[in-house]
Amino acid sequence: MDERGARRVSLRGWGGVAAMAVACALTVVFALLLPLTQRSGSDGDGSIGYGSGGVADGTQAVDKDCGTKGKEPERSLDPKSGSDDGDAVRSIKDRGYLSVGVDQNSYRWGYRDPNSSAKTAELEGFDIDLAHEMADRILGDPAKVRFHAIPTNQRIPAIQRGEVDMVVRTMTISCARLEQVAFSTAYFQTGQQVLAPKTSKITGYDDSLANKRICSAKGSTAELALDADKTAKKLPDSTDIATTVPNQLDCLVRLQLGEVDAVVTDGALAASQAAQDPTVELKGDPFTTEYYGIAMKKGSDDLVRRVNGALEDYRENDGWQKSYDKWLEPALGTSSGPPAPKYK
Repeated sequence: MDERGARRVSLRGWGGVAAMAVACALTVVFALLLPLTQRSGSDGDGSIGYGSGGVADGTQAVDKDCGTKGKEPERSLDPKSGSDDGDAVRSIKDRGYLSVGVDQNSYRWGYRDPNSSAKTAELEGFDIDLAHEMADRILGDPAKVRFHAIPTNQRIPAIQRGEVDMVVRTMTISCARLEQVAFSTAYFQTGQQVLAPKTSKITGYDDSLANKRICSAKGSTAELALDADKTAKKLPDSTDIATTVPNQLDCLVRLQLGEVDAVVTDGALAASQAAQDPTVELKGDPFTTEYYGIAMKKGSDDLVRRVNGALEDYRENDGWQKSYDKWLEPALGTSSGPPAPKYK
């Protein structure tokens, strides 16, 4: 029996059931309006490297020309550099709630816990806590937020069409994306990494990917990195990177079904998926350095400043750390804290 056949057998128990469950969950992911009135708890019960400086040294997945001082994509507007109460913020206040694009399928980031004691499983996770914090800072009430479940490849279009005020969805800041949307300062540091079955002979982002089928999310920095490295001959010619999916979690389903041999995605997301599925694991070290930011519509400078001010307080008052300890520490380990803000 070859390696792929062996993997199908090893995943038939837990993985097969999980894949069916995840596939069912994905049928409701597109453009759902998800009002939420209960604030996720933020008390921590423990105390990573991925949160700030723990990622191995690497390069930006894309836009390497943005690495000079003053041009790093993670630089954003200083909250003290101008008004934080202009048209964008007033529009949200007049409406009475904050509209936020999120994920509902990323374990520990934005997801629904079927074992929740609530009558209906509420959205919860690290990004969900952050969205509540933004609602609290803009509207004075963390419950005044409405969530839209958005696929990975629809994050930017949803902002540009005005369907949401912001996206809080493990979204990497890049120069290319800054041409389309505005970003807050960075609230999380991570890096691209390989996820594969424990039984696989894949050792990381290296020659062991020869003759392997790799899955990535459409429109993700993983897809861009794979395309760029395949063109630059940094990946073996035989590596198949053709499989792309609307949502990153779809890649885990493909992996569980034996349709691909590995997944390339943010290490922080991959670690959470490995916590869900004990048959898979991270392979090798991160090969990029990336930062998550809150994405907003271009030109909404007042909203960007308001969000950056809120992030400063969130870092300083231990809100970030408490949320990290609760949701991410079990999978990612102890954190040294969030990345420091950089301003233009």
